[in-house]
Amino acid sequence: MSTRPSTRKTRAGETNTQRILDAALEVFAAYGFQGARIDQIATVAGLSKPNLLYYFRTKEALYTAVLRRTLDMWLEPLQELDSLSDPRVALSAYITRKLDYSRSHPTASRLFAMEMLQGAPHLNVALTGNLHYLVEVKSRIIESWIREGRIRPVDPKHLIFAIWATTQHYADFSTQIRSLTGKGIEDEDFYETARNMLTSILLDGVLPCGEGRQDV
Repeated sequence: MSTRPSTRKTRAGETNTQRILDAALEVFAAYGFQGARIDQIATVAGLSKPNLLYYFRTKEALYTAVLRRTLDMWLEPLQELDSLSDPRVALSAYITRKLDYSRSHPTASRLFAMEMLQGAPHLNVALTGNLHYLVEVKSRIIESWIREGRIRPVDPKHLIFAIWATTQHYADFSTQIRSLTGKGIEDEDFYETARNMLTSILLDGVLPCGEGRQDV
C-alpha cells in the first residue's frame, strides 16, 4: 500500500511548523512574550489562527518551541566535540560554528538572551536537563584533554562559557558593535576579523605554548 499521501502530509506539516516558528520568532522578538498575540503570528505565517492552534495549542507552547529550536541549534556543534579529536581543530570548529549562528540567526540569539535575563521561566527544564547533561559530558572530554597534556589546565565549563559569551556577543550586542565600528557581523571582512581574533585569543589561552598560533 502506498504511503505517499501520508509522507506528503508529514512534509506539509513540518513545513507549516517551521513557518509558524519563523513567524513566532519575528513577533516575539518585536513584542516580547507578553505583547505578542497568536493572531499576529498567524498573519505573519500566512495561516489562519485555528490552523496555527492546530500545531501549537497555546502561546506559551509556541514560545517555548521557538526557544528550544534555538537551543537545539546551538547544541548540535557542541555535541560534535569528541575526545579523539585534535583539541585545536575541534575548538576552532566549535568557535566558528557558534559565530556562524550569531551571523545567520541574530534574532534567535537575542530572544534567547532575553529569556535568560528574565530567569528562563520557559526553559528551566531544558537548561537543567539536556543542556546540563551535555555540558557535563563535554566537560569530561575537555578534562581528558587536560590529563593527556593536549590543553592547559582550565576549568572546562568556564571555557565553554567563554566561547558562548564571545561568539553570541556579536548577535546580542549587534547595535552596540555597529555604533562603534560602523559594521556588523554580516560584513564578510568584519566576520573574518572577528572569527580569526576570537579563535586566536581562545586557543592561545588553552593550547600548549605555540600550538594556538597555528593557522586555524
